[in-house]
Amino acid sequence: MFPVANDRNPPSHAEVIGAGRDRRPLAQTLLRPATATVILVHGLWTPAVVCSLHAHWLAQRGYGTLRFGYPSVRRTLVENAENLRRFVAASGADDIHLVGHSLGGLLILEMLAQADEPRLRRVVLLGTPCRGSHCAQRLAAVKGMPALLGRSIMQWLARPGDAVARLPTTVAVGVIAGTRSVGLGRVVPGLPRPNDGVVTLAETQLPGAADFLALPLAHSQLLASRSCALQIASFLDSGRFQHALAR
Repeated sequence: MFPVANDRNPPSHAEVIGAGRDRRPLAQTLLRPATATVILVHGLWTPAVVCSLHAHWLAQRGYGTLRFGYPSVRRTLVENAENLRRFVAASGADDIHLVGHSLGGLLILEMLAQADEPRLRRVVLLGTPCRGSHCAQRLAAVKGMPALLGRSIMQWLARPGDAVARLPTTVAVGVIAGTRSVGLGRVVPGLPRPNDGVVTLAETQLPGAADFLALPLAHSQLLASRSCALQIASFLDSGRFQHALAR
């Protein structure tokens, strides 16, 4: 959620990545090629390009991919979720999956709570603080930090601590959490373990999720790990992660 300070992406931005056939060892370990479109949503302070690797790997699995960009600091969570809803609605795909990293996952959950999209099938959240954020709370208490954290995070933090996203019964959600404690958390006092350096394992828990998996990765590594890519594809293909491969 907090890897790199960069909020220059436009309010709504996408890049279409061409679908391809399996050609790499990663694809050989997965379940089957797929034909749906996957929309990838980045986190705080980052542009849509940070999702490039997962877009590439998913294209090798036969998925069409789109990357949704949004101003994570300048606009509220509700505003960004509405733009995501419009972006999804404008997609011509018959079946749509969503993958969100950190704040991008919160954006997806907000969209799911506000509107129904009958073409949505599966969602994967990567390092998303579904149950609050110790790091964000601590940083928000520092003078000047609320403006840096931005309107999306501050709107989310203003909600009741026990607020839990409403998941539609027609959409299966899988959660991947990291447990390698490398990142911002090293300078934020009292971050409980296990954590991915930014988000704790407990904070990623989402009631009603179809599956949950912890990987020995740091927060930003979730965007660049082939083992994570394998698990994303497994869930999008089948609705389940490959737990045996994560041991």
